[in-house]
Parts: sequence; structure tokens; C-alpha cells
Amino acid sequence: MALDRSVAPKFQIPQDFQVGRPDCYELSNGAKLYFFSTPGIDAVKLEAIGTSARRTLHLEDQLVPRLCLEMILEGTNNLTADQIAEKLDFYATEISPVSSFTHEGLRLISTKKQFWNILPLYLTLFEEASFPERYLDKKKKQKALAIKIDQEKTASRANARFREALFGIEDPFGYETKVENIEAINAEKLKDYYFHHLWSNMEFFVAGNLSESELKELFKLLGCLPNRIRKKTIKPSLIFQSQTIDQGDENSVQVSLRMGGPSISMKHPDFLALSVFNTFLGGYFGSRLIKNIREDKGHTYGIYSSLQVIGGIDYVLIGAEIQKGFKEEVIQEVDLEIQKLRDTPIPIDELSSVRNYSIGKMLSQFSNSFDLLDRFKAVHRQGLGMDFYEKKLAYLKIFQGQEIMEVGQKYFSEKLPIQITVG
Repeated sequence: MALDRSVAPKFQIPQDFQVGRPDCYELSNGAKLYFFSTPGIDAVKLEAIGTSARRTLHLEDQLVPRLCLEMILEGTNNLTADQIAEKLDFYATEISPVSSFTHEGLRLISTKKQFWNILPLYLTLFEEASFPERYLDKKKKQKALAIKIDQEKTASRANARFREALFGIEDPFGYETKVENIEAINAEKLKDYYFHHLWSNMEFFVAGNLSESELKELFKLLGCLPNRIRKKTIKPSLIFQSQTIDQGDENSVQVSLRMGGPSISMKHPDFLALSVFNTFLGGYFGSRLIKNIREDKGHTYGIYSSLQVIGGIDYVLIGAEIQKGFKEEVIQEVDLEIQKLRDTPIPIDELSSVRNYSIGKMLSQFSNSFDLLDRFKAVHRQGLGMDFYEKKLAYLKIFQGQEIMEVGQKYFSEKLPIQITVG
């Protein structure tokens, strides 16, 4: 029978959805290794990730961890930056830093054929980085320029003011690095962090087509890497006092809006319902906020809402870049859309659209083995297992409008406490 290409394929929700679990091993240095086997896919992804020690640093040194990681590829005791780059190019391999507020490490992506050829270089980066001064000077100039450019962007300034409102300016997560902070960084500070703070509470995440004997060899090599066991870092405390910050800028052509407040963790029994509420509100391109503020009123190219977490602190964030002169109207419309979603029954067709979108988006996040590794890390850091995704799909199939309204009434009964406008 001929295929009718004028008719879109019927959307089908899988009846059964099970995601693979990684094999877990403990290495001789006390680190855990999580492995996903990828038969038939001759590529390897290896991530060595530890907890960041940035909360132990002075505020003016908050950029040291990131700069330290970026400098690792600029030379070792035996190789220059150019020689490292040539090796990576020859073996078709990428090595890149992993850096966030709470975690840091190194990522390697290579073919199975070249993995064992490039692995010795990767391993030397954990103990033999040399931090050459000339490359450090160049990096510092680049960082200083980037900060100056960011300070001219209303979006960057709004993000910084939002974090300050969340954590306070005396907290590492709320502090905004300044140009003079970069100028004060030297090779000695980077070396101190590299040799005494980096590679703490290490975990290794591996996806690849590796045999049992190859795995044993990898365990042996990774087990020789440094792993500084430290107590859990102090969880930051949120301020979340009602704050309205309005920074005018006559030179800007738009206003950056950030609104937010406290939220709940992925472990909370209400999280799945709240995440669906967020999707209706501003979590996809057909959301309430998009239809109202972008499509109907034309005040922005895009507006979003999201559930986010930094260092174990969960919060909701609504953000947009809007036309000047309409910020008060946009803020009112955001509050109105939250109220309507919270208090008015959701139409059946909208329920169906969000259900199908949410299921499709979730399933698309498992398109390959490297995605599987990323999905595992996302729940692992929240103290959850891969069954979270199975429970999520089961929930997405059955949620009803009434429970979405109820979770909105529970967590959005009052206006969001933080409101930032810059521009």
C-alpha cells in the first residue's frame, strides 16, 4: 500500500517504557564509576566529575575553579598547548572542562579506535598541568573582556541581580565577579586549587562499547587518579524576601525581566504535577505566556518559565526580554496567566497538546546512549534513580486538569517574591 505523505503519522504513546541502569563499580581511590554499555556504537564518552570547592574560597576568587579547568589544556610538564591540540586533532578527540556552581571536571569524547591512544594524555591532565604564564595572561584578558561585555547586556545583569536576590551578595552563588577580581588571579592561586581542592569526591561516568577486560584496565587507570574525600559542602540558604529591583538604562533598547520564588525538589511528591503546571505556563513554545505576551501582544520574541536548582536550592524562574515601555503590562499579564491557570479549568484540547508534547520531549531525551548517561547524571545528583523517568512517563499519561490547578493553588497562591527588571 502506497504511503500517503499528506497525512501526518499518528502519535503513539509507548505502553512500556524502561530505561537502562548503569553498572556501578568502586575504584581503588574510593571513587564510584557508572558504566553504560553501548554495543555496536564505537564511541566512548568519559566524564570525571567532582564537587566544587568554590564555597570554601574567598568571594573575589570565585572564578579560580573555572579558570583552573580551562588552563589545564594549556600545557603539562611534558607537552605544550600546541602539542596537546595536535594530539586531540590527530586522534579526533575532544577534551573539555565541566564546570557549574557545584561540580567540576573533565569530559573526553572519542572513537573506540582512538580512545586508548588518547587516554594517557587525558590522565596526565589530572596531575601534570603546568599553568604557563603567557597563556594565563591571555585567558585573563579574555575573561575580563567577557565580563565587560556582559555588564553591557541587560540579560546578564538581570541574571546577576536575580542570583543576588536569591542568595545575597555575600554568598558565592550570589556574588558577581568583577574585572579587578580577575586581575588578582595568578598562577599560584590556580596551582593551589589544582593540587589541593580540585578532584574532590570524584565520580566517573562512562558510556562506550568496552569489553570486560577493557573495563578492568580502565578501572585500574582511573583508580590511580587523585580523589580528595571531603565533607559535603554547606548548603546555601535562600533569602527569598520580596524584592523588586528596577535598574533603568536609557541606552538599552529592551528590558530584561526575571521573576521567581521558591520551589520544590525532584524528590517531592508534588514535583511531577508542578513540572506539568510549569509546562502549561511557560515551558514550551505553545505555552500560555508565549501565546499571550508574544503572539497576542508582540511584546517579546520569547518568554519562558522553568524549575531550576543551584546547589540543592530549588526555585522557579520566569524570564523574558521585552520591549521598552511594556514591562508593567507584561508583569501584570504574567500574574494574570498564573492566576487563570491556577483557578480556571484547563480546556481538553490544551490538556492533550501539553500531554503529547511532554511525552514526546521526554522520549526524545533518550535517543542515544550518551543521552542516557546525561539523564542518569541529572537524577543521580538529586539522589534519585532511573525509575524517576518511568514514573514520570506514567504520570504524563494520566494527569488531569484538576490536579494541575490544585498544585498551582498550592505553590502559586501568592505573587512571586522576586521581580527584577533591567533596561
